[in-house]
Amino acid sequence: MNKREFVRTVSGGTAAMVFGPDLNAFFARYAHVPATKLAEDEKFWATIRSKFKLTPEYINLENGYYCFQPEEVLNQFIGHVRSVNLQGSRYMRTVRVADKLRVRTKLAALAGCSPDELVVTRNTTESLDTVIAGFDWKPGDEAVMANHDYGAMIDMFKLQARRYGMVNRFIDIPTDPKSDAEVVQVYANALTPKTRLLLMPHMVNITGQILPVRAVCDMAHARGVQVMVDGAHAFAHIEYKLPDLGCDYYGTSLHKWLSTPLGAGFLFVRKDRIESLWPVYGDEGIAVNDIMKLNHTGTHPCHTDLGIENAIAFHEMMGSARKEARLRFVQQYWTSKVRGYGKIVLNTPTDPARSCGIANVGVQGMKPADLAKVLFDTHKIFTVAIGNPGALGVRVTPQVYTSTKELDAFVKALKEIAA
Repeated sequence: MNKREFVRTVSGGTAAMVFGPDLNAFFARYAHVPATKLAEDEKFWATIRSKFKLTPEYINLENGYYCFQPEEVLNQFIGHVRSVNLQGSRYMRTVRVADKLRVRTKLAALAGCSPDELVVTRNTTESLDTVIAGFDWKPGDEAVMANHDYGAMIDMFKLQARRYGMVNRFIDIPTDPKSDAEVVQVYANALTPKTRLLLMPHMVNITGQILPVRAVCDMAHARGVQVMVDGAHAFAHIEYKLPDLGCDYYGTSLHKWLSTPLGAGFLFVRKDRIESLWPVYGDEGIAVNDIMKLNHTGTHPCHTDLGIENAIAFHEMMGSARKEARLRFVQQYWTSKVRGYGKIVLNTPTDPARSCGIANVGVQGMKPADLAKVLFDTHKIFTVAIGNPGALGVRVTPQVYTSTKELDAFVKALKEIAA
């Protein structure tokens, strides 16, 4: 086997080879249908559903933690595992670097940035903690974040406070804001002349609220503050390109809404911010202004990286506009049936433009853990309990394969529990 044949074997070929002519033809038939109209077409999405292998034991409404791969992507990933395992050290020494660069380049194209501003990581936590740890903190320096931010990043900031004497300032994000300006002002009020970094979620992981990232970035930059965005739940969920956000740093996980193999994410660092960051691991062979200095992974399961390429192909074949429209439709489908109903409390904005697929729902007088337990034990519906004081309930994260029939069952269960 020569090198060209070997690369083709490992990389899995083109999207057409991966998914076959039937699926290509299927998507072509719907090319003229507007995404918002197609979002309600259960027949179309039933075909997408057939590409996933689903357990018959329960209705899965917790895809936000990890959404398994479509069968075609999974089979390609297994093929990568076998190919890398077959070649062993030869693959690692002669092909791996070129393959990872190809994957990085495709991922950067999907994100809308340059490949030299992006590295493949394992998840959002690794991505953003790399930035937090990479700052040259001095005593008295301040960072601003929200009580709704992800715990792993908050813990990393607390570690820097203990180690370097920097100060963390917390804000509360309005749960149901009337305008972008309301959100921006909350962040603005927390900034001081000592603030160096602002952390904000693109999409709040526990409520699904989409924040006005560009407006916050513009405000913070005008005051000399850098902005780091947690995009764990936004990437491959809603349509956007990184340059449009205007942030300095962006981290996300790919095994959530892009449905890659487990253990995949990326870190974006704006080109002019790379040099000032300290890497977590030393690697003197890489220039200080090269983003790869932040990506010293050692020997790692590179077949996961190869699976990203196949997940991108499936995502692009489905279409990001179609996907966003479907996810917003399924969320609105069930939330519209329970909002304001009896003791049911929705902790997600009422404006459809301020959320997409994720929502949070609770029942007055019922602990989130108890609600999640009853939903699963009695109704065979899997969700996750959220104990944050600002969003007491269960987080509901359907996927494109979720049917309205399943959501009807969920609504029925909620109303029975609330009664």
